[in-house]
Amino acid sequence: MTQQSSLQALQQYVSQHILAQEVLVERLLIALLADGHLLVEGAPGLAKTRAIKVLSEGIEGDFHRIQFTPDLLPADLTGTDIYRPQDGSFQFQRGPLFHNLILADEINRAPAKVQSALLEAMAERQITVGSKTYPLPKLFLVMATQNPIEQEGTYPLPEAQLDRFLMHVFIDYPEASAERAILRLTREEARQGRNEPLPSPQPLSQHDLFAARTAILDLHMAEGLEDYLVELVVASRDPAPYGAELAGWIQYGASPRATAALDRCARARAWLRGRDYVDPEDIQAVAYDVMRHRIILSYEAEAEGITRDHFIGELLQRVAVP
Repeated sequence: MTQQSSLQALQQYVSQHILAQEVLVERLLIALLADGHLLVEGAPGLAKTRAIKVLSEGIEGDFHRIQFTPDLLPADLTGTDIYRPQDGSFQFQRGPLFHNLILADEINRAPAKVQSALLEAMAERQITVGSKTYPLPKLFLVMATQNPIEQEGTYPLPEAQLDRFLMHVFIDYPEASAERAILRLTREEARQGRNEPLPSPQPLSQHDLFAARTAILDLHMAEGLEDYLVELVVASRDPAPYGAELAGWIQYGASPRATAALDRCARARAWLRGRDYVDPEDIQAVAYDVMRHRIILSYEAEAEGITRDHFIGELLQRVAVP
């Protein structure tokens, strides 16, 4: 089985157990292939936790869930030095960040010091305890969740940390037909015993995953399409050439990380669809998730009810496609 077919089999496996969340499943696989982190926002009960747990069962690697709370400490993530009275020495006890797949559940409930520790892990792939720095696994993905309903007792994520997320994904409630399918699936799982491990295909090896990441970089992207990608990001900072009203909507545009993220995500999407080239649809499909958390609108735009997605949609309509 080729690496491409192995990833497609993994996608099919996850989709069988995560119903009506096709976008979330695809974005998880794109983040895995693009070596980035994912911020997922949605109401409770939309299979956010279940999605990454099912994904971890189809990958050669380990998974850990961290429930973020206001009393969480950085050491609860990174680990700490433990004193050994028998020989008077200190031994480092690793924390949950040393796993391959991390679910940071309700990430915005943790205070600034905890966010700082997670930021180092996401950005540098390492953690620092005292005077020592420890590398994290080569396969390291953080999927963080936010609940948009509750605002009491939460800490807004700083822009510097938001920029470290490859994508910011919104998910919504399923339609009635999909909800009936979810009902039947949960009923069947309850009958079989949900604590039993899900029957999964041959786990995707880390070797194959890293090889797939290299293959994605070799996908063909036309020079004109590369210019289009860059122009979208540049237009988010200076949209005046595309409309005077757009210039009044923006305070800060997307950073250069958005350019790299848009490139990697578009390539991963094309590769998952079995193509060896990137087309404009790949860029447009991931543009919202890549750019929405990297844009800060002006007060005037917010007063008019303009959303970040509306602004991105206007850019996609006005920037010429090659």
